[in-house]
Amino acid sequence: MKRSGGEELPGRAVLTPAFNLPSRFVLHTVGPIVRGAPTEEDFRLLASCYRACLETAEQAGIGSLAICCISTGVFRFPRGRAAEIAVGTVRDYRMRTGSKTEVIFNIFSQADFLLYRALLR
Repeated sequence: MKRSGGEELPGRAVLTPAFNLPSRFVLHTVGPIVRGAPTEEDFRLLASCYRACLETAEQAGIGSLAICCISTGVFRFPRGRAAEIAVGTVRDYRMRTGSKTEVIFNIFSQADFLLYRALLR
């Protein structure tokens, strides 16, 4: 993702106004691009994306947040492992910080729905 200061690195989050979208803000994050089998660094970066989004939302006083399946499309992160990291990272963050931020996982497919439903039970 490009910004005025250069390219945004994976694992961080940037908050911008939503302009004509039906929300006040948009959080942007760059997930890892997987080439071959995902590495420990890919796992770390993906978890960092979710943590950065949560931290940025809290700092801005945002009470609810919708997060898509980061890196699972053209960036080729395996969906099952990505869902485990997403749910685990959000749960860990909320338990560690006491965060009350509502998190909605915005999924892309029926397969994603089944993965997240199983993990969130």
